[in-house]
Amino acid sequence: MRWPPRRGLATRLNSATVHIGRALRKEGPGPLAAEHRSALGVVFFAGPIRMGALAAAERVGPPAMTKTVALLERQGLVRRDRDATDDRAVLIRATRRGAAAVSAGRDERVRRLERALTRLGPEARHRVAAAVDDLEELIDVLEHENRARVGPTLPSKG
Repeated sequence: MRWPPRRGLATRLNSATVHIGRALRKEGPGPLAAEHRSALGVVFFAGPIRMGALAAAERVGPPAMTKTVALLERQGLVRRDRDATDDRAVLIRATRRGAAAVSAGRDERVRRLERALTRLGPEARHRVAAAVDDLEELIDVLEHENRARVGPTLPSKG
């Protein structure tokens, strides 16, 4: 078997991940933009979390994250609580409504992937299943690089 050049494989993988993400992105009447849904997901999976850590995880500045959290608060999806270990700090937590929104979005994406997988033949499904372990290993490599470059990041699995 002839292996593709690394550059070609990286280009195809980049394109595939972008297209999968775009195909799974729920476009609908919901009030949240993608960056707001992303921040809510971080709060849900990694929270409670300080504002600075949330901004770092989303790779935005504190002013932008303050606006995002304010919007999420107005929607009833997150709340701010005092950090019991530091009176100056605030922790952002998902509300029940926020947790339900994240779970519903994830469940919908999983259902869509499941339906799409049923349209593949058994051999293709087997190859996809085998590739997932390698993709998770690749994610770990990328996250390790991120930590080395910009400091700790949040878990990407979940």
